[in-house]
Amino acid sequence: MKIRLTFALGLRLFLIMFKTRSYQLERIDTGDYTEQEYEQFLREIRLVNRFAGDNQALRKTLLREIEQANLQSFSVLDVGAGSGELLRTIAKFARRQNRQSKLFGLELNVRSAEAIVEESKNFAEISAVRGDALQLPFADDSFDYTICSLFTHHFTDENVVWILEEMSRVSRRKTFVIDLHRHRWAYFFYKFFCAGFRISRLVREDGSLSILRSFKPNELENFGREARLKQISVKRHFPFRLVLEGEKIVSHEQTRKNTKINPI
Repeated sequence: MKIRLTFALGLRLFLIMFKTRSYQLERIDTGDYTEQEYEQFLREIRLVNRFAGDNQALRKTLLREIEQANLQSFSVLDVGAGSGELLRTIAKFARRQNRQSKLFGLELNVRSAEAIVEESKNFAEISAVRGDALQLPFADDSFDYTICSLFTHHFTDENVVWILEEMSRVSRRKTFVIDLHRHRWAYFFYKFFCAGFRISRLVREDGSLSILRSFKPNELENFGREARLKQISVKRHFPFRLVLEGEKIVSHEQTRKNTKINPI
């Protein structure tokens, strides 16, 4: 009887974990890691993203949008671009279809910004910029599209809204936000994935916490509304990805035109 009660209580607590966002900080956000751990983090995140569906979600949203609009040239800003993997996916897409692209990856972390340049040395259309997502160093309407992937869950609710406003401010067309779906099966599958691929402790623990910090579809939609995006949609993509899509906000209360950028 005692074992059954303990199991029932544990299951109840587990299910409650997914009802609301966790605000516990990840180690990657606190800086509690060594240089060696961060280098391994960059390598393993590319592996996780390759299998976890971010590229697939990008193809079914932004890249499909570009095809439907038949844009012969376009520009994209990736906010919190990591090592620039999605930018390289976009660049390859543009090259295959003979489209001209100008692609920028914004990173606050110096090492990540350098990684964008290092990993994209065969892509002249990709540039790296040091900057803060809460105060993007670009004038209004600087890009056709703004995107971010697995980025917004690192922030408080208030700052998620602020980031969406900033992304929309610098975008002429649409904003796409790819992030995790807070779901118990996503949590389980990630644990199995990490065990199977022998993922390091930093990525394993932070990734599990990322799921707990992430969103339900209605939460992400509400953030878009608070940011005053138009024509908002939030769609699910396999496996356990959400994509928020929204058009430019009606007005910008705070604009920072002609702000200096810091290219790497």
